[in-house]
Amino acid sequence: MADEVTLLDFWASPFGMRVRIALAEKGVKYEYSEQDLRDKSALLLQMNPVYKKIPVLVHRGKPVCESLIIVQYIDDVWRDKAPLLPSDPYERAQSMFWADFIDKKVFEITKKIWTTKGEELEGAKKDFIECLKLLEGELGDRPYFGGENLGYVDVAFVPFYCWFYAYETCGNFSIEAECPKIIAWAKRCMQKESVSKSLEQPKKVYEFVLELRKRFGVD
Repeated sequence: MADEVTLLDFWASPFGMRVRIALAEKGVKYEYSEQDLRDKSALLLQMNPVYKKIPVLVHRGKPVCESLIIVQYIDDVWRDKAPLLPSDPYERAQSMFWADFIDKKVFEITKKIWTTKGEELEGAKKDFIECLKLLEGELGDRPYFGGENLGYVDVAFVPFYCWFYAYETCGNFSIEAECPKIIAWAKRCMQKESVSKSLEQPKKVYEFVLELRKRFGVD
């Protein structure tokens, strides 16, 4: 039986990009369904009635929600190629810890960079750099968080790279000046087709952020 896979997503979502990367790494063919987040489709509301958010992976008619859970599901279902999570229980737990850290800290802090001004913005920039330095420490001298190969934490974090230009421009700072190892890692990830074809153009993301700033009354 052929795998019937549909991804309900929104083009600029770093969470959706995680799923796109994981599917590309596994070589899974799927139907992409772009969603209007301001006018949510009946399909999205049916497939994710709890959170009513993207991304949602629909596999053989059954929905899987929340990006990190989806990536884990993809890794479990298509096990024969490009493993993302380690088989060792401790290493697996560590990967899940850092992916959770990215969800809880990085996303919330970076949102403040493009939605606030003044002292709150300066505080968000400082907090973001502190997060990146912690991630640099975890990366160490390895090419990827997954070791020699792209892994779960890489997939969780690298989609934010195409938002870096928007953060830097809105916040008037340089991520590379503060955290060169993170930028080197991101560029290494971008050499992989699964990543480069899944991430959006930074300038396009920045234009989208400018629209959001107007909508939120920041500008």
